[in-house]
Amino acid sequence: MSAGTENDDVATPELSVVLPCLDEARTVAQCVQQAQSAMAQAGITGEVVVADNGSTDNSAAIAAAHGARVVPVAARGYGRALRAGIRAARGRYIIMGDADASYDFSHLNRFIEKLRAGYDLVVGDRFGGGIQPGAMPWKNRYLGNPLLSFLGRLFFSTGIRDFHCGLRGFSIEAYRRMDLRTNGMEFASEMIIKAVLMGLRVTEVPTVLRPDGRGRPPHLRPWRDGWRHLRFMLLFSPRWLFFSPGLALIAAGLILGVLLMPGPVQIGRVELDINTLLFSAIAVLIGFQAVAFAVLSKFFAIRAGLRAPDAGFERWLRVVTLEAGLIVGLLLLAAGLALSLGAVWIWQQRGFGHLIPGQMLRWVIPGAMCLALGCQVILVSFFLGVLRLDTRLDANPE
Repeated sequence: MSAGTENDDVATPELSVVLPCLDEARTVAQCVQQAQSAMAQAGITGEVVVADNGSTDNSAAIAAAHGARVVPVAARGYGRALRAGIRAARGRYIIMGDADASYDFSHLNRFIEKLRAGYDLVVGDRFGGGIQPGAMPWKNRYLGNPLLSFLGRLFFSTGIRDFHCGLRGFSIEAYRRMDLRTNGMEFASEMIIKAVLMGLRVTEVPTVLRPDGRGRPPHLRPWRDGWRHLRFMLLFSPRWLFFSPGLALIAAGLILGVLLMPGPVQIGRVELDINTLLFSAIAVLIGFQAVAFAVLSKFFAIRAGLRAPDAGFERWLRVVTLEAGLIVGLLLLAAGLALSLGAVWIWQQRGFGHLIPGQMLRWVIPGAMCLALGCQVILVSFFLGVLRLDTRLDANPE
C-alpha cells in the first residue's frame, strides 16, 4: 500500500525521512507523525517514506493512513529495507531512523543544519544526547557499542563516538558515492566506513535514545550482529587485520632466525633451537603473505573506488614496481640456492653419510625459507602488475 508513487507530479522535497519497518504497528504512526511535525515546525519541505520489510501486522496500512509513502520490500534485511526506501525517496537529503519510537525525530533540524552546512554524513550520538533508562541493554551500552565504536575510531581515524546509532542523515549525492551493498545490520558500519575512506565530511550531533514501544523482542541479535559489524570493520581495514600483524610476524621471525643461525639460544631455563628456527621461518612466510594481501587489497579498493586515493601509498607503489619485485625475488632465490648448496657441500664433506640434524637444518631451513619467499615475491609482483594494467575503455574512441 502506498500514499503516492515515485512519479507523482510534486515538487522535489528537501528531506526524505526513511523508516525501515517490520511489524511496528504499535509505533510507526507515532514516528511518522513526529517526523512530519518536526519538519513542519522547522519549515522543512519533506516526506516520510516507510520501507515495509514484509510486516505481518497492519504496519503498512497505518503508516499510509498517517501520510507516509509506503514502499514494500519483500527480501528481509535491515540494509535491504533501507536501500529500497532510499531509492524511492525524492529528497535532496535523507534522514533514516527506526520505526520503533526509540529515536527522537524532533531532532531532525539538528541533522539538516549540518547537512546544509556541507557535511555529507551526520550521525546521531546517543551517548552525548542521553540514553534513557531501559533504552539499551547493558551489554550493548557498556560493552558492545563502546568497544565497536572504539575499534571504528582506531581502524579508520574517525572521531565518531557512536558508530551504530541508527538515526543519521546524508545527502543523496553522498549516498550514491558510497554505493552501499550490505543487506543486514552491518549496513550502518558500511556507511560510516565508506564515507570516511572516501574522504566525505562526517560529523555527529547529540540525540536521545528512548525505550522502544514495540512490545516484543527486538530484531537485533547483539552477539551475532556485533560479530557481523566487527567482521566488516576488519575486512575494510587491511592495515589492522593483515599489514601490522604481518610486519610483526616478519620482524619476530627474522630476529629469532638471526639469533638461532649460529646455534641454540638460552633464555633462563628455556633453550631455543632448531624447532624455534623452523617456526621463525614459517612466521616470516606467513607475515609476508599477510602484508602482500594488505597491499593488494588496498590497491584494488582504491582502483575500484571503494577508498579515496592515498598519496603516501601511491608514492610507495612507485618504488614497488614489477621490475623491483623481480630483482628482490631473484636475490632471495639466489640466497636460498646458496644456502641449500652449502648444506649439500657439508653433506659431501661427510661422504654423503650420517649428518647431525641440528647442524644441517641451520642451513636448510633458512635456505628453504628464502626459496619460498623469493617465489612469493615474484608471484605477488606479477599479480600487482596485472592489477596495474589499465583496462578502462576510452569513453571517446577516435
